[in-house]
Amino acid sequence: MTENTDLVRRALKLVQTNSHPLYLFTLTAAEVLQIADVSRVSRDEAGTLIGYQRPEVQSHVQDIVDYLDSDPVIFPNAIIMALSSTVKFVAGRGPKTTDGLATIGTLTLPLPTGGQPRPAWIVDGQQRAVALSRARRTDLPVPITAFVADAVSLQRDQFLRVNNTKPLPRSLVTELLPEVDSPLPTHLTVRKAPSFLCDRLNNDPDSPFYRMIKRASTSKKDAARAVIADNSVVQMLQESYTSPAGCLYPYRNLSTGDTDIDGIHHALCVYWSAIRDAFPDAWGKSAIDSRLMHGAGIRAMGRLMDRVLGTIDVHQPEATAEIRKHLDLVAPHCRWTSGTWEESGLRWDAVENVHGHIQKLSNYLIRVYLTARANIR
Repeated sequence: MTENTDLVRRALKLVQTNSHPLYLFTLTAAEVLQIADVSRVSRDEAGTLIGYQRPEVQSHVQDIVDYLDSDPVIFPNAIIMALSSTVKFVAGRGPKTTDGLATIGTLTLPLPTGGQPRPAWIVDGQQRAVALSRARRTDLPVPITAFVADAVSLQRDQFLRVNNTKPLPRSLVTELLPEVDSPLPTHLTVRKAPSFLCDRLNNDPDSPFYRMIKRASTSKKDAARAVIADNSVVQMLQESYTSPAGCLYPYRNLSTGDTDIDGIHHALCVYWSAIRDAFPDAWGKSAIDSRLMHGAGIRAMGRLMDRVLGTIDVHQPEATAEIRKHLDLVAPHCRWTSGTWEESGLRWDAVENVHGHIQKLSNYLIRVYLTARANIR
């Protein structure tokens, strides 16, 4: 007698799009993680982004387990899954199996054997799924909403949309955005190119930011070197990229929607390499030891970048040396690792990544820069 390697469930099939039908069905608590994997966000050895789920939150999982082990239990929230195309749906027979909106039938999900991958991935509800697997009641019926999608890009797309109104870690969202191909809401679209540039800066060995930006996928072994929060870099880039006064704005073609990513990347590498060389004692340290690596420092020097690169052709051989001359005008007034900032009276380690401090620091550096340039003339 052969062992049954399929799980069969009664299901409703909804066709919103022919290529990605939806299924509504039920699994027991014990079956959820037998069928579905949690695709954790990380990077492979080549640096390619894999997965999309944030790390498990143990305290949140335990809260759910405690509830599931109490009595009575109501578990109404469906877990959303992406199904492999290996699943099979067979419509029921007879005239009353469909009402024009949904079709009744059976869904067959192949159980993994011999190291084979599971036929589903959890898009929303990973904490609930883990909690269900640890709960005492293994036969609890769990509502499942699923769509067929083998492509990780579509799974990421749905993951971002489902979690768009929830407090997802901003770092996770920004890292996933460049991997989504389908149209996104406007507020996410404007962050896509800056997030892609942040990723490229972090992975290019010739970039001054190489492996220095902390992302959701940063491994433990790379964490010590990753001293800059990716949100600080993305916000710095987004401000220059979206503002008509920003030095990165001209690299966009608003008529075609195209962006000269290579040109922006080159400009960023030239400018920030000059900053690294101008402030060697402050570069590469943790934000606790250097406010240059802090969100406020990154944002303020980004705004200064808009002024400096507005007067320099970054493609000229002498561009780096020319930028250094401009940075030397403000360097004596910077207090990245010690001292007190003039005018504001803020100690170097009292500067925080808040709007007021970013504004004060940016305003001061730009005024010092413009005043010094005027005196030279």
